[in-house]
Amino acid sequence: MRSVVMIPARYGSSRYPGKPLVPLLGKPMILWVAELSARAVGAENVYVATEDQRIAEVVEAAGFQSVMTTDDALTGTDRLAQAAEQIPADLYINVQGDEPLADPADILKVRDAKLAHMDAIINGVSWVGDNEDPHSINIPKVITNERDELVYMSRVALPGFKDAKCAPKRYKKQVCIYAFTRDELAAFQGFGRKSELEHAEDIEILRFLELGKAILMVETQPGSLAVDVPEDVVKVETALANNSY
Repeated sequence: MRSVVMIPARYGSSRYPGKPLVPLLGKPMILWVAELSARAVGAENVYVATEDQRIAEVVEAAGFQSVMTTDDALTGTDRLAQAAEQIPADLYINVQGDEPLADPADILKVRDAKLAHMDAIINGVSWVGDNEDPHSINIPKVITNERDELVYMSRVALPGFKDAKCAPKRYKKQVCIYAFTRDELAAFQGFGRKSELEHAEDIEILRFLELGKAILMVETQPGSLAVDVPEDVVKVETALANNSY
């Protein structure tokens, strides 16, 4: 079975325009993500799905492949669905273009979980770090049942509590590595709109709950940091430098 990594990379981000090309230690962020993805599945199986020729040119100059999508894709997963129509594969692994600290081993872990659970969507999860604020709206918090299936995901710090003595000692957060089949991506795109919960939370994976899909959360290495806003660049660069990439 062929597994490919597809990295959605939108230039026209409302919160951070041009984010995929922001330099981290002198290298565009999208190339950090493409390179770590290549260490997992090989450069020949890495594609960057983008609506912008500037991103495509940077990616291709570095030896990676780009797939052009429309500029009206509702989410990164909708962009992946468009790209999957052009690239034949059995499994599509979504690695977010703003996760330059993702661990290649976790990409393979998500892939292997999908191979073992082909009827479920797979998504990464880790613990919110001591240097992160669980109340930040930029960190989607994750609630799972005892089978590690997603119950809900929110930008609010969940689970809640009635008695302070029952407050959670730590919180889970989403790590944006996913695995899908082409049919699952087509069903997601075929929904035709953002679901009500997806729209409210701005968390696209919630759309799969409306489709009745089980979402299995796979624990990944802690320490992943995403670039959501310009203020995140310095701490991500520090982490990259400390990791000796």
